[in-house]
Amino acid sequence: MNIYVLLKKTFDTEEKINVSNGEIEDDGAEFIINPYDEYAVEEAITQRDAHGGEVTVVTVGDEESEKQLRTALAMGADKAVLINTEDDLEEGDQYTTAKILEAFFEDKEADLILAGNVAIDEASGQVGPRLAESLGISFVTTITSLNIDGETANIEKDVEGDVAVIETSLPVLVTCQQGLNEPRYPSLPGIMKAKKKPLDELEIDDLDLDEDDVEAKTKTVEIFLPPEKEAGRVLEGDVSEQVQELVSLLRNEKKVL
Repeated sequence: MNIYVLLKKTFDTEEKINVSNGEIEDDGAEFIINPYDEYAVEEAITQRDAHGGEVTVVTVGDEESEKQLRTALAMGADKAVLINTEDDLEEGDQYTTAKILEAFFEDKEADLILAGNVAIDEASGQVGPRLAESLGISFVTTITSLNIDGETANIEKDVEGDVAVIETSLPVLVTCQQGLNEPRYPSLPGIMKAKKKPLDELEIDDLDLDEDDVEAKTKTVEIFLPPEKEAGRVLEGDVSEQVQELVSLLRNEKKVL
């Protein structure tokens, strides 16, 4: 079985993120595998161990993205591919990423493609479905269970607090979320083995693409941090007085009524 995982490098949201002049400061920032993508890596390894084949992790990013690919290899993936756009593209969006991946998968025979449900930096959840549509294959988002029997995939999908059960044929693309599995930590032997596993690097020229083919369809207008939380306020008096004061604050101070 040919299994692929779409990986993204994201900021570590457990660390402090600084914004200066409308841009996030990269210097000193910590980067990690997008947490939802870790569920995709774990599921890919589980399916490979059950059905055979190999797992290839793919990312569209810069030279620094190699660290996250090596982490996925240390978890147990077999191969990695970095599509380096650092020198070719100044800006990109979900359309850009999906278009590049479409070109990458054009000559691949993928049985199963896994991705995170969303990326924690932009949270659009678009790349996986866009790619599946362009490849002409089925896709199921926000999955919580995946069982493959031959050429058939039986999938459970989260739907607003309930579960939908879906049956589809391979190839299929799925996006993964918390509850699907528990991602493993890279072991020391896994880290040592990862250093010897193949990691190929491509540029968009290698995919017969140029900058105009993958030009972003959206533009980031502004980046800013949310305002600091204000101290809470305790309303005095009986219930009717508290309600009156609350309505007054919402109307006159917060301007939400």
